[in-house]
Amino acid sequence: MPKNVPALVTIAVLACTTAVLAALPPAPVAKRVPVTDTYFGTTVVDPYRWMEDKGPDLLAYLKAGNDRTRAILDSIPGRTALAARLEALSETSNVSSGVVSRHGSYFYEKLPPGANSVKLYVRSGIGGAERVLVDPDAMSGPRQAISYFNVSNDGGRVAYGLASGGSENAVVRVLDVASGTTLSDTSDRADFGVTSWADDGKAFFYLRRQEIAAGGSPLEKYLNVRTYRHVVGQPGSTDVAVFGSGVNPSLTIPATQFAALSMSPESPYMGGVLITGVDRFVTVYAAPKSALSNPATIPWQLVIRPEDKVTNAAIHGTTVYALTAKNAPRFKIITFLVTGSIAQATDLIPAGSRVIDNVVSASDALYVLSREDGLGRITRVGYDGTLRDVPLPVNGSISGLAAEFDRPGFLAQLTSWTAPPLWYAYDAKTNALVDTKLDAPSPVDYSNIVADEVKVPAADGTQIPLSIVHRRDMKLDGSNPTLLYAYGSYGISSSPGFAATRLAWFEKGGVFAVAHVRGGGEYGEEWHLAGKDANKVKTVSDFVDCAKWLEAKGYTSPAKLGARGGSAGGITMGGAITTAPDVFAAVLDEIPVSDQLRIESTPNGPPNVPEFGSVKSEQGFKNLYATSPMHHVVKGGKYPAVMLTTGINDPRVDPWQAAKMAATLQDATASGKPILLRVDYEGGHGGIGAGRAQGVAIGADEFAFLLWQFGVSGFQPTL
Repeated sequence: MPKNVPALVTIAVLACTTAVLAALPPAPVAKRVPVTDTYFGTTVVDPYRWMEDKGPDLLAYLKAGNDRTRAILDSIPGRTALAARLEALSETSNVSSGVVSRHGSYFYEKLPPGANSVKLYVRSGIGGAERVLVDPDAMSGPRQAISYFNVSNDGGRVAYGLASGGSENAVVRVLDVASGTTLSDTSDRADFGVTSWADDGKAFFYLRRQEIAAGGSPLEKYLNVRTYRHVVGQPGSTDVAVFGSGVNPSLTIPATQFAALSMSPESPYMGGVLITGVDRFVTVYAAPKSALSNPATIPWQLVIRPEDKVTNAAIHGTTVYALTAKNAPRFKIITFLVTGSIAQATDLIPAGSRVIDNVVSASDALYVLSREDGLGRITRVGYDGTLRDVPLPVNGSISGLAAEFDRPGFLAQLTSWTAPPLWYAYDAKTNALVDTKLDAPSPVDYSNIVADEVKVPAADGTQIPLSIVHRRDMKLDGSNPTLLYAYGSYGISSSPGFAATRLAWFEKGGVFAVAHVRGGGEYGEEWHLAGKDANKVKTVSDFVDCAKWLEAKGYTSPAKLGARGGSAGGITMGGAITTAPDVFAAVLDEIPVSDQLRIESTPNGPPNVPEFGSVKSEQGFKNLYATSPMHHVVKGGKYPAVMLTTGINDPRVDPWQAAKMAATLQDATASGKPILLRVDYEGGHGGIGAGRAQGVAIGADEFAFLLWQFGVSGFQPTL
């Protein structure tokens, strides 16, 4: 324990009900300073409101909790060997991601063996030698991470973002590809990336946060996010806003909307896209590129409204191809002229049983990405209207796609629960995908690992997809250590994906399962809405129903079942802890949303109102309160073991969210099981911006924590 802990943090020796817990260091106890709020007649008491000040008292509580957690986890005998195994497995995962092709050159990110940070590479031709362009490990000062990169249309320059410590506070830099030199250009407050390059490659466009005046409210952080133009070779201080709030008098753009400008050489038009927080449905304006010289007078024409329910679009020449959920809960592709009206749009790919995810354009055709029963599909749509499915050599997910508007075909990265990701090239003449050999096959042996895809009946009869990955020789006797994961928000799907490090879990006899709960996007917008607002309780109940099914079928038992989820998935984890504490032995509650009533008090709160609602309306309050984890913890409840994690630099879910939940559970639980709080002092929101060492450390901590709680020999603390 640290010396001179402030008054709000004291040490208390908890009454222990088990011999195991009696040997553990006592948990820090946060002083309760009740603050009472009344929402539409409902009184809510918050004893930990003081944590939201982010002052020295919170920092002391976080440090005390983390010191205790480290002492406990470091005393688990099997953790060191487990960390070494995870390290070795992570070194085998030399996978290229985010591939961008430009005139025969390929740009991509990769974490090579021996490196701690993801690097940016280029190679000339698929078979060419790769060359490092950006290496954060070679930079001095605080550890940096590449936030994003965007390649000019001629492939001669790259604009990329750098942020430190998981903060996501990115500064955009410019690199000359031929020389490998990073130029002197810097533009700050560029958290959300570069949207596009000018056709001539002399300038690029990026989203930029406003600069908050001295004394301004932190809640202003994500207001007036506009697109700026940066001219290469000029200082960032000369960058000019070209689209967004206050730029063009003819447009009224609310301060809460993110304004992104994008363009491509394939069209004489540029698009202005307005995004309302996390709302998937956008507003789109269009205007001739030639009008960009004077942003205040650009003749923007409204093309797409939020009620059109468009999430993505591609422009080829003067034709728009839009992905919409209007009258199509699993989405469809419509087409219309950019100079015309979406009201006259025609269906290119009508609504069907497949969930359509994206559409991209190449010189020969459009390529449409979709899912059928959770498995990825690609359809080639010729500009003459012909359609044909592309046969895929892997029945899993399409985790990456690269296409060029002036070249035929595409590159696709395919993977599954048991197949490592590989990049394939598509030849339209043969309608076939061929391994590019861009990445070598993984040496990790998954031959004894299989995946089961089942449907679990929810309490209301809805069939919930459940993926179960396990050893081929697993026995259904209830003895298997099992980790059940779920997310369930924003319409995001938990698609099949490979992880070399997961083999360490299988080697311990573990089962890995994913509950595709409502609130996600597995069945399109209908699945999203089925777990949103007043339906959010179904996200939690779906997860619990899947857990009970695994136990009933003999995959595992309550003494061997762990839960894992994070961020918005913390709502799901909190619900599992409070509504079904006897179903789980342990819960990994990562960077969790735990106090939904106070989300709006944070900078990232207002952008999330479209997904979670607002306490400013009665129905919004009721929806939030119904699934707000800390408000459903009951004094004397017998809760499972819980490890909460947070990153000190997290800009999305403030560390006090995890701290409040930890304090609430530590004060209330009567199970005798530990409640731990783990803090990453060089981390942000989960794995964003994290290095290999951070990933290995948290993986070892979480697996060791679960195996300890499952009673596995060799993983019992020696304190």
